[in-house]
Amino acid sequence: MEYGQVCLRRGEERALRGGRLRIYENEIEWVDDLCVNGEIVEVIDSREQFVAYGFFNALSKITVRILSFDKNALFDRVFFRSKIQAAWDFRLSLGFENACRVIFGESDGLPGLTVDKYGDYLSFQIVSLGMEQWKEALISIFVEIFAPKGIYERNDLAVRSKEGMPMMSGCVYGEVPETVEIREHDAIMRVNIADGQKTGHFLDQQENRGRIRPYVKDRSVLDLCCCTGGFSVHAALYGAKSVEAVDVSGEALRLTMENARLNGVTDRIVPTEANVFDLARAYAEEGRQYGCVICDPPAFAKSRRALEGAWRGYKELNLRCMKMVAPGGFLISCSCSQFMTPELFLQMLQEASQDANRPVRLLEALVQSRDHPACLGAEQSLYLKGYILQVL
Repeated sequence: MEYGQVCLRRGEERALRGGRLRIYENEIEWVDDLCVNGEIVEVIDSREQFVAYGFFNALSKITVRILSFDKNALFDRVFFRSKIQAAWDFRLSLGFENACRVIFGESDGLPGLTVDKYGDYLSFQIVSLGMEQWKEALISIFVEIFAPKGIYERNDLAVRSKEGMPMMSGCVYGEVPETVEIREHDAIMRVNIADGQKTGHFLDQQENRGRIRPYVKDRSVLDLCCCTGGFSVHAALYGAKSVEAVDVSGEALRLTMENARLNGVTDRIVPTEANVFDLARAYAEEGRQYGCVICDPPAFAKSRRALEGAWRGYKELNLRCMKMVAPGGFLISCSCSQFMTPELFLQMLQEASQDANRPVRLLEALVQSRDHPACLGAEQSLYLKGYILQVL
């Protein structure tokens, strides 16, 4: 098959051959007339030697998303099925089965595709025009491999408009109930696939939730930005004396308490509907203290330009959190802003410690769950980071 060609500027091929998986407009020398938005193109270097194949879209800042470095690759249903099967086999080898991220975009060789498994149901998102062309084939492959009771499309992301695609959501196979139950470590969690965050639940923190046991046992816990109670419920199950679950969303807190009921821990979780910045400031000024504070806010920096403001926001919030930790207690602080790198986040925590006049010790560094493997050739795939600190 003849593909359109995209020629790189001189020297740009080095990063790609080293594993980078995106090509931007300013890295391209020329594009021939056969290149069509949403179709596969051949990427060549300045000497017109083959480099890779990828999805092309001149409407996007990401002009080409790499699909394969194999010059002999055939892009048919068999190709995509083998990628999806390999991704699922990998998750199974790590012990994931009931609930996990099955496909994590470029990290699984499927740029622009995210698929999450919630028990007998799948939820997926597509953010690249090229992958959108394969949507019907992908759905049929999901049915073959997973035999789900239902598949839900959560293509309600604003970023789709940048790729020239409409936003949409709905059940595309079988039936998906309003909520489904999954098992996460020792907890049963109820997930709203249609309206929940991301594709229904923050699966990227599931392994980190299982690591908090030694830091919450017999302690009072403040869980800021609790969402649907993942950390709160686990803290209660792991022996916390009390948990205050804080979120600005009343619906999130309703689901938190529903999850608390499912796990028999409603007597130890108290919901508080509030803006976490206002609450943290007020509590710190009142001198309230907890044995463990968990701080897992939404992304503050959604672009590099927003990083400076995000830094200030993270620092203010974490400074208050440190003041609220009783001497010898713990702060579990996370960020899902991809532009706030682990190094920058740790530097911010160091400055917050100095300004709070509270020395801290670093006990653990956290990243996203292993079902979200970060590809070193796609820096944006390492987006979640966190640290467990002891505040002295």
